[in-house]
Amino acid sequence: MELEYPIRINRYLALHGYATRRKADELIEKGLVTINKKQAKLGDMVEKNDTVVVEKRKSRTRFIYLAYNKPINIVTTGPQGDEIDIAMDIKRTDVFPLGRLDKKSHGLILLTNDGRVTGPLLNPETDHEKEYLVTVDKKISNHFLKWMAKGVNIEGYTTKPARIEKTHEDRFRITITEGKTHHIRRMCAALGYVVRDLKRVRILNILLGQLKPHEYREIKGPELLAFKKELRVPDQIPSTLV
Repeated sequence: MELEYPIRINRYLALHGYATRRKADELIEKGLVTINKKQAKLGDMVEKNDTVVVEKRKSRTRFIYLAYNKPINIVTTGPQGDEIDIAMDIKRTDVFPLGRLDKKSHGLILLTNDGRVTGPLLNPETDHEKEYLVTVDKKISNHFLKWMAKGVNIEGYTTKPARIEKTHEDRFRITITEGKTHHIRRMCAALGYVVRDLKRVRILNILLGQLKPHEYREIKGPELLAFKKELRVPDQIPSTLV
């Protein structure tokens, strides 16, 4: 992925696969990071031609990739009051979610500690597929199917074309390549429908499969290789960091 400079040192380290931003800050605080042979400080900026060195490379974090089935009423991050977020649900703080699902929605969320995949996956300019099963409040018309596929005007923005398949009189399967806040709910509302249930079942090649609510599994092997290939993220970390 092409970086835009200057870039904050902790983000630079995260995108090069050394650690999450929080762990990168810990490396910096321990004096293990230098920029042009000068010890880095929290908040330092890296320019394109700077030389960044991290000592004790053997301590580098092992990358983790998880597929998680988020239940309804679990928030992705930032719980308020008595809310529960994903980290609390799975009792893990070593990974972070890639993207979001609103509190009323459920299904697949990817979790990782690999900052390199965040930009390529969430970049709005890319066309990475996400697939959902949706139930609405009334019978689905041909007019609804036509405009959901062609593009819906939501508050002055026309959504990208989508693939949609009616699976029941009030249910459909939809594949989109973008993900604005409450995207599918707003599309449906613009056409006079209310979403009763929304479940994400696929992100790129990663399937929710038989995962039960609250469960997660590790993504590995050919599945992980295909995922990284789609995002153009190298499977191996360069031996030097410059």
